[in-house]
Amino acid sequence: MRVVVGCGNLYRRDDGVGISVIQRLRGELDPLPRDLALYDAGTSGMDVIFKVRDCQQLIIVDACRTGSDPGAVFKLPGSELELPHTPTLTLHDFRWEHALYAGKRLFGEQFPERVTVFLVEGTDFGFGDGLTPPVEGAIPAVLAQVKAALAEVEATS
Repeated sequence: MRVVVGCGNLYRRDDGVGISVIQRLRGELDPLPRDLALYDAGTSGMDVIFKVRDCQQLIIVDACRTGSDPGAVFKLPGSELELPHTPTLTLHDFRWEHALYAGKRLFGEQFPERVTVFLVEGTDFGFGDGLTPPVEGAIPAVLAQVKAALAEVEATS
């Protein structure tokens, strides 16, 4: 099984880019291949742990804030982004970075080894819906890269 997870909040402007990518993939890959699942994880990292157990490939798409140009797309191996959890009092208390760290420890070999993360530099994370033009403009590049990553694993299966 291959899994793509979109993370974020559609009502916090650019934070919704991961979910927007999932929505567009659903439209472009209709019908979905039998070995592919697309999930909207919102802001809950805990959802990521249980939805990806036993999958062969995991792709995560989310927004980021690094100070780079808005709409910049970053492709990173999940192993470089894993973080142990430190509790806070926010909606992002247990994020997907924590889920990657915890999932490996909870499920061991049942947790995917092949994890790729696509991050899109956002500029507006305030309340409201709709992506800013630079982030909206990055979606075709993200879709192309996600499809290419999925095709790589499909070819090796």
